[in-house]
Amino acid sequence: MSTPTFVILGAGQAGGRAAESLRREGFDGRVVLVGAEPHRPYERPPLSKGLLLGDTTAEETYLRPADHYVEHDIELRLGVRATGLIPRERRLELSDGSSLSYDKLLVATGVRPRLLAVPGADLPGIVTLRTLADAQVLAAAMLSAPRVLIVGAGFIGAEVAAACRKRGLGVTMVEPLAVPMERALGLEIGDLYAAIHRDQGVDIRLRTGVAAFHGANRVEEVELSTGERVPADLVVVGIGVVPDTDYLEGSGLSLDNGVVVDQYCRANLPDILAAGDVARWLHPTLGRHLRVEHWDNAEQQGKAAAKSMLGNLEPFAPVLYFWSDQYEHGLQSLGHRTGGEEEVRRGSLADRKFTHFYLRDGVLVAAVCLNTPRDSMAARKLIAAGIPVDPAKLGDEGVDLRSLVPKRQ
Repeated sequence: MSTPTFVILGAGQAGGRAAESLRREGFDGRVVLVGAEPHRPYERPPLSKGLLLGDTTAEETYLRPADHYVEHDIELRLGVRATGLIPRERRLELSDGSSLSYDKLLVATGVRPRLLAVPGADLPGIVTLRTLADAQVLAAAMLSAPRVLIVGAGFIGAEVAAACRKRGLGVTMVEPLAVPMERALGLEIGDLYAAIHRDQGVDIRLRTGVAAFHGANRVEEVELSTGERVPADLVVVGIGVVPDTDYLEGSGLSLDNGVVVDQYCRANLPDILAAGDVARWLHPTLGRHLRVEHWDNAEQQGKAAAKSMLGNLEPFAPVLYFWSDQYEHGLQSLGHRTGGEEEVRRGSLADRKFTHFYLRDGVLVAAVCLNTPRDSMAARKLIAAGIPVDPAKLGDEGVDLRSLVPKRQ
C-alpha cells in the first residue's frame, strides 16, 4: 500500500497548526505544507503592533524554528501558490508549473486585502498590511514618512494608527462609517475608541471616503470624498479582506464568501477540508455558517481540521474570541451577537474600564472587555456554559464573575 499524502494548502496559522497536529495525532504518512509566501508559518497579530514598533523581530513571529519541520518530516513548499484544483484526479496545479497529488487536502489559503478602485491607487507609497513582507515594508517606510494617512478604521487601521502615533508620526484616519470598528463593537464602544485615538493626536475623519490619490512619482495628497486634499507621505489601506479562492473557481467546491464546510471542516467534495480565514463553517451551537478572520479561530480550527482529516470527528464549536491592543488599552471580545440582545455593563465607559455583556433569552452570548482581562476568562466560561445568568449580578461589580460559572460535575 502506498504512503498516503496529506496536503495543506496555505502555510499560515491554520495550516501550520494543522501540520503540527497531524504529527501529534500520530499520522505517519507524507505531509506537504504549501505556502504562497517564502516564509514558514508565522503569526499575524504582531504585524500591526510589535513589528511596526520595533518591539518584535521577524524571527519572533514564526510558529516554529526551521528545524522543527525537518525533525517532524513536514515538507515545506514555499513561495508557490495553487493555480487550480482537479478533484477527480486528486491533484493541485501549482504556480511553478508542477502539480501535487493528494489523498486528503486541507485548504487554508486565508484572505487577501481589498484594494481601493480610485484614481491614483497604484502610486508608490500606498500600501496594505497582510503579510510579513507588508509589515517590513511598512515599518521601513514609517522611518521617513512624517505624515501617514490610514484608509479604514477597522482593527488593522486602528492598530496601525496607534503604532504610528507611538512612533511620533502625524496620523489622519479616514473611515466611511460613523465610528471606528463599528461592525465589530457597535456605535457606543466605537465612539469611545474615536475619543481614545483623538486623545492621542489622531485626526479622524468619519463618514468620509477617498475619491483619489495624487502625486508625481509617489503619493503626495489624498483627495477625500468631501473634496478636501490631505497631504500624506505614506498611505495605509485597510478596508477589509476577501477570501483567497480564485484558483478554486470551476472545481466544483462549494464557494460562498469562502470555502463552505460543515462543523467538522469538511467541504462538499470528498477528502477536502478547509480551515482558518478562508473557511465558512457551520457553527453547531449557533446554527449558522460563519467565516472568522481572527488569530484564535485559525489557531484552533487548524487543529480541529487535522483531527477530521484523520477521521476523528469532533464538532468545531468554539466561543469566538479576538483581542486588540491600542496604546495602553487592551480589548477582548468573546462570543457572537446578531443584534437585539439585552445589554448589561459593569464598570464605566468614562473610566475606559468595563465589561459589556450581551444576553439572549437570559443566556450570555457575547461580551466585550476593555481593560478587564480577568472578566474575559469568566465570561468565556459563562458563554460556553450556555445557561441563564442573572443580569443584575453581571452588572454588579461587587459580584465576582467567577462565582457565576457553574462548577464542573
